[in-house]
Amino acid sequence: MTDNTYKVYGYRWVVLAAFALINAVIQLNWITFAPITVDAISLYQKSAFWIVLLSMSFMIVYLFVSVPASYIIDRYGLRVGVGIGAVLTGIFGYLRGYYAADFTMVCISQFALAAAQPFIMNAMTKVAAEWFPIQERATATGMTALAQFLGIILAMAVTKPLAQSFLAPGTGSALTMDSIVKMLQVYGIISVAAALLFLLFIKDKPATPPCSEDDYERYGVFDGLKYIFTKKDSLILLAIFFIGLGMFNAITTFVDLILASKGLQAGGNEAGDVGAIMMVAGLLGAIIIPPLSDKLRKRKIFLQLCLIAMLPGLIGLTICSGYVPLMISSGIFGFFFMAAAPLGYQYAAEVSHPAPESTSQGMIVLSGQISGAIFITLMAVFGHITVEALADARVAADTITLTPFLWGFVVLGVINVIFSFIIKESEMIGE
Repeated sequence: MTDNTYKVYGYRWVVLAAFALINAVIQLNWITFAPITVDAISLYQKSAFWIVLLSMSFMIVYLFVSVPASYIIDRYGLRVGVGIGAVLTGIFGYLRGYYAADFTMVCISQFALAAAQPFIMNAMTKVAAEWFPIQERATATGMTALAQFLGIILAMAVTKPLAQSFLAPGTGSALTMDSIVKMLQVYGIISVAAALLFLLFIKDKPATPPCSEDDYERYGVFDGLKYIFTKKDSLILLAIFFIGLGMFNAITTFVDLILASKGLQAGGNEAGDVGAIMMVAGLLGAIIIPPLSDKLRKRKIFLQLCLIAMLPGLIGLTICSGYVPLMISSGIFGFFFMAAAPLGYQYAAEVSHPAPESTSQGMIVLSGQISGAIFITLMAVFGHITVEALADARVAADTITLTPFLWGFVVLGVINVIFSFIIKESEMIGE
């Protein structure tokens, strides 16, 4: 597809596939210990704080590495910038498996994997801008977001069964240290393979840009940061993501305990189904909505649609206690939230142009990581989440009080809807 000013290359899909794969794998490494928290507490003989820290490390490290990562991606390109994240993923994913019985090495490796995440996540809209024309960028960003969600789903669904598959026949289903070691070794091999594939197939940019030269010009990272903070729409979008991503991180972190407090068995089939439908519906949302936005060349109305339509799902998760209503509510919330995320990333890149895409992407994800850490901490402390509640659904149902937080999220969701009516349509997609 060509005209007098730009050319679009078929190789863009190869680049996108390699990038999406490394995104999925870094998410897989992030959430690995969430499904086996209680087992890890027992086998490593560490407190709940240290095991939860393995997942929380990604939020903590992102706060410090996000801006340097965006600078390196913008200054040295995708191959070097994202390549750093890929190399860290391969090396420390492997080391975490090789030294899986040593908690100190597991913790060091997990923090190194956390440092890899910003080098990968912050390039989502950068890859779209370097390789895709404007009318395909939400689709490209949506495909990467889809890969991220798949990585999370894979970790949540496969981690414990994979570890159990290494147990000796007739020994029951309780995990052993050897089974955890072998599971982490498998994830280490996957990490190495994804890193090698990325380094093999990635290219910084095509020979000619996919858009006009005016659209292709960019500020430097720090000038871009200054510019972002002078744009009203960018600031409002930061607020939307501060609320939305933080809320999503908190709900997905404690979804089993939210359901346990409603009488569903934490970790049981019903609770697992409710959590799974949120992710599966989210995958559909990421597949369906961003391409529609590209096709109709509209961003604002689709963001409004997603932010409004997710509210009934959030309210249902707050007030319902039955299995079927919770399934429906979870599906609605997941579908529209996960559709909104890639749309928001691409909208941010467009309204903050000519700030670098890695900078706008980094800032909005950073805002969600900060709020996620705040929300999760508040829910853990004031929601009475203890090791006993994690291990025993009956204790969880009797002691955990998370419903007030869910009502707070409903109020914040309404505020996000109001914000969505204040922002303006992207001029870039309209042109």
